[in-house]
Amino acid sequence: MPQELENDVCKEAIFSKIYTTYAKDLYNFLYYKFGESCNPDDKMQEAFIKLLDNCKKVTPSKAKGFLFSVAKNMMLNEIKHQKVVLRFKEIKPKNYTNESPEFILEEKEFFQKYQHALSKLTEDQRVAFLLNKAEGKKHVEIAEMLGVTKKAVENRIYTAYRKLKEEIENFK
Repeated sequence: MPQELENDVCKEAIFSKIYTTYAKDLYNFLYYKFGESCNPDDKMQEAFIKLLDNCKKVTPSKAKGFLFSVAKNMMLNEIKHQKVVLRFKEIKPKNYTNESPEFILEEKEFFQKYQHALSKLTEDQRVAFLLNKAEGKKHVEIAEMLGVTKKAVENRIYTAYRKLKEEIENFK
């Protein structure tokens, strides 16, 4: 036990010796087992960083096993990640809708009519109407924002709605 305390992996000299002893072997192991695509050099470096992070827990006699286990697990995780990335690359987003071309055309025409009808409203009516219907603001909130009474906001929204109904068929 006293010998283990002297051989502390956290000491720079011991860590440096472990690095020079096992770095090339660890790199070769990762390269030969998993190939170049998973960056064996990076994984080797990360394994030594993990050893440094856990230097209080790992004894010098167990350092080699720790390094090889950690590096192998990191490579396996990288391979799993690459498989997930590949699977998502293969999934193509759908570029179609269930809507008929007629519906899409009617929707565009309605939107143009709606925009035209909105442009015919007064600015006060348009602002109050859009704050209420598009943004979901309550009449009291709109009144506070515009600095008018709640009754004035209700009147503007009702008037805008009535004009839009006159301008556009089937407006609800």
